[in-house]
Amino acid sequence: MHKFIIIAATALSMAACTSTQQGAAIGAAGGAVVGAATTGNVVGTAVGAGIGAVAGAAAGNLLGRYGDSNDRCVYERPNGTRYIDTCPQG
Repeated sequence: MHKFIIIAATALSMAACTSTQQGAAIGAAGGAVVGAATTGNVVGTAVGAGIGAVAGAAAGNLLGRYGDSNDRCVYERPNGTRYIDTCPQG
């Protein structure tokens, strides 16, 4: 029961964060697990968490720009440049 409460509290606290912060938190947790599993020591865990946080923040930042908003679309001009604008209705 305690695990469920901890997981629920963590999930609810993440709901208010930006995509970048959520990505950093998830990346840090994943990186820490991988670092601990591969090295078996605290330094490897810390390094894995740091690398995971940076990678997760970058991914969350991109997701926040291009993927979170349902009313925003990415368009490409004939010259290859991209821009974000409101999606067409319907």
